[in-house]
Amino acid sequence: MNEFDIKAVGWDLNPMHHERSKAVVSKLLETVPLKRNMIALEYGAGTGLTSFLIKDHVKEITMMDNSSEMVKIMKQKTHMSGAANIKSVFFDLEKETWTGIKFDLIITQMVLHHVADTESITGKFHSMLNPGGCLAIADLYPEDGSFHGDDFTGHKGFNTKLLSVLLSKHGFTDISDRKCFEFNKALADGKTKQFDVFLLTAYRK
Repeated sequence: MNEFDIKAVGWDLNPMHHERSKAVVSKLLETVPLKRNMIALEYGAGTGLTSFLIKDHVKEITMMDNSSEMVKIMKQKTHMSGAANIKSVFFDLEKETWTGIKFDLIITQMVLHHVADTESITGKFHSMLNPGGCLAIADLYPEDGSFHGDDFTGHKGFNTKLLSVLLSKHGFTDISDRKCFEFNKALADGKTKQFDVFLLTAYRK
């Protein structure tokens, strides 16, 4: 079991997770002209909170995650909703290469800072998009490491200028970013700290 298998059951019980997804999608809809003929992917979809908010704006959305417990909840929610245009797939994109359909939109929320090799994953995102397709990344601005604590081995947020350079290297253009959400989180020492989330969009030529 990975950490998200353990967190899966209680994920949707946290109101902040819902608020964050709503804020990200709201900013996405302001920024990217979604169309009803678009095929979308949410990478690291968790329980699908973001995908369920997007599904009525696109033709089809696939929820991808490498947590089997998260995928189990995705499938339960999809069945209960009766939505015909939303799919779930258990897939580890960090370790495997996607050979399925290409997408017009890839969105990932609060996932990239967990990905060890951002160089590789951004290249994969580019290869998975149709020409003109959009990559939308929502994640933390640089922070001091207190968001996850001392044992975390991932990234302490991202400098959006440096992330834009990385995306440009892999062929993305028309890159822009803006703040989309802020929230307070209780830390291990009992204090509360504010963290800010950006939404960055980039396009494949």
